[in-house]
Amino acid sequence: MASTLEFVTYVTDQLALAGTITWKRMFGEVGLYCDQVFFAVICDDQLFIKITPEVAARIPDCPKAPPYPGAKESFLIEDLDDRETLAEIVRATCGALPKPKPRRPKTSKTESR
Repeated sequence: MASTLEFVTYVTDQLALAGTITWKRMFGEVGLYCDQVFFAVICDDQLFIKITPEVAARIPDCPKAPPYPGAKESFLIEDLDDRETLAEIVRATCGALPKPKPRRPKTSKTESR
């Protein structure tokens, strides 16, 4: 079952304190980015955040589950009401993940010869 736009909007609003939150459809569900770092997915109207050692130490009792069959386990975030805690988790997660590589500017075909 695909996630609803209403749930995606709610989650992105709740995560807004963490940075610039964007999303895009992928794998039939939704991928989340904070300041261009891919950190989470929304599947079946549930939020799954990538597991990093820093965050695992901070929230050891957080349930873990794969967002879809065959996927790696992620933190299953059930409490979406505490915006400050969510922002801390997202910032810590993104701080531990690799930053996106800058894109090379496109060159025209005449310039590349």
